[in-house]
Amino acid sequence: MTTIRDIGRDKPSPHRASTAKKQTGFSAIHFRLPLALTLLLLSFSFLPRVQSNLALEVSIWGAAGALLLWLGFLYLQMQRKQVTHGFYILLRPQHYVQAMVQTSVYLYWGYYWHPVYEHLWLIIAQILFAYSFDMLLAWSRKRDYTLGFGPVPIILSVNLFLWFRDDWFYLQFLMIAIGFMGKEYVRWHREGRSVHIFNPSAFALGIFSLLLIATDTTTLTWGQEIASTLTLAPNIYTFLFLVGLVVMYFFSITLVAGMAAITLIGFSALYSTMAGVPYFLDSDIPAAVFLGLHLLVTDPSTSPRTPLGKLFFGLLYGLGVFVLYTILGAMGAPTFYDKLLCVPLLNLSVIAIDRLVRSVSSTTLINVWKENWLSGRGNLAHMGVWVLLFGIMSIMGKTDGKHTGDSLPFWQQACEQDLSSGCQRLLQLESTYCGDNAAWACNELGIHYREGSIVEADQTLSLAYFSRACELRFKPGCVNLLDVRQLAKANPKELDLRLLLREGGQNLMELGADQLYVRACDHGWNFACNGPSRG
Repeated sequence: MTTIRDIGRDKPSPHRASTAKKQTGFSAIHFRLPLALTLLLLSFSFLPRVQSNLALEVSIWGAAGALLLWLGFLYLQMQRKQVTHGFYILLRPQHYVQAMVQTSVYLYWGYYWHPVYEHLWLIIAQILFAYSFDMLLAWSRKRDYTLGFGPVPIILSVNLFLWFRDDWFYLQFLMIAIGFMGKEYVRWHREGRSVHIFNPSAFALGIFSLLLIATDTTTLTWGQEIASTLTLAPNIYTFLFLVGLVVMYFFSITLVAGMAAITLIGFSALYSTMAGVPYFLDSDIPAAVFLGLHLLVTDPSTSPRTPLGKLFFGLLYGLGVFVLYTILGAMGAPTFYDKLLCVPLLNLSVIAIDRLVRSVSSTTLINVWKENWLSGRGNLAHMGVWVLLFGIMSIMGKTDGKHTGDSLPFWQQACEQDLSSGCQRLLQLESTYCGDNAAWACNELGIHYREGSIVEADQTLSLAYFSRACELRFKPGCVNLLDVRQLAKANPKELDLRLLLREGGQNLMELGADQLYVRACDHGWNFACNGPSRG
């Protein structure tokens, strides 16, 4: 009986392998596929989406041109040596199932954040590039190419976490190329087979994350926006949980994702108890991290095989994200890299984890867990426990519910009490909302920079924030702008509340005034408890 694990083997069947060996002489027929894919990629340069930016257009030309040169070189080389390398078709469920799940995330997320839909053409261009690049790389290594859906989930995974802006899009093709080269060249023997060490998408993301941090060039990407806009989609945690169940069912990665979530929840709760403030700003598990523990770290090809090994792997991922969030914040680097940097290191640990687990005596308590428990239905039992845990997390408000970190009055009080990171988080939130045109937040920032109590005084920056508040018709901002001796304040106006209460989601422009003020009261704005007429 053929299983998913059997279909997922890297090597062709003996029949296919022998067929490949019998090929003699040179045939150009196999070159038609990469040539067609490369020419199709080149045709994307004529799309209005691409022609709107010259740098993007040149990036497409450069990628297609490099592939054509490579293809021409291989053609001449094979013709001279009278050898042919072709391809055989092998469809692996771990590729097309993951691709379908990833596509559903794009469709749902993009409906609420339209840049995702605008980026879809560029994702298709990357897929075309990936197929051609991967095929030519295999032929350069003098072996036949396994043609299936393999490149698709790699490209979709990369773009779920990082993509470059149009002016720098050639770096996106370079990132894709490095991911596939890592898959081809960085290998080891595992269970008697030569396999790639790293999850290709995580390998590329990890390298480029380090480079972007080292050069302080995160602004060349949409990384920060990607990490922060997932919550624009309503009930995003529930959605990711449901699509994650599909991957868990087919590939038995429940223990990895579940343990990572439990670890993050546990350490977040411990920190909150000790420090009096949440660890993560907007959730016990940020939405982008929740996405990562379902669709990035759980690659079945680069994670442990044993149940206990999967638990260790998930625990290490949760712990790695938790620690990296602090380290990146202390460095002044964007914290969204936390979920990306630790995956390659974890991939390196899988053999050691499995060896450790298997080396433990079967009679000891730590290794009492058997893979054949429940007549091979252990994964369904694990999924049942995960469903129960997610339900408990949801009831406790750890997922889609209101989070303490969403309340600006909470951070004002935390700052006044000098709690850990209280003032820093307050400034961070007010900067975000001022950028969203919340006049009240701009005026508050101006006051902070004029006072110099929680941040270094900067009169130029203070005046800039007051000017912005005044432009947005917030009277105290105008007063503070005209008189440097003033520190005028006022409660947020109704429009400000619609921005300040969005909890990382969509603005509340259609919400009725009565509901808006009830929501504001629930978030700690005491003046709003009197209702809109007296607020």
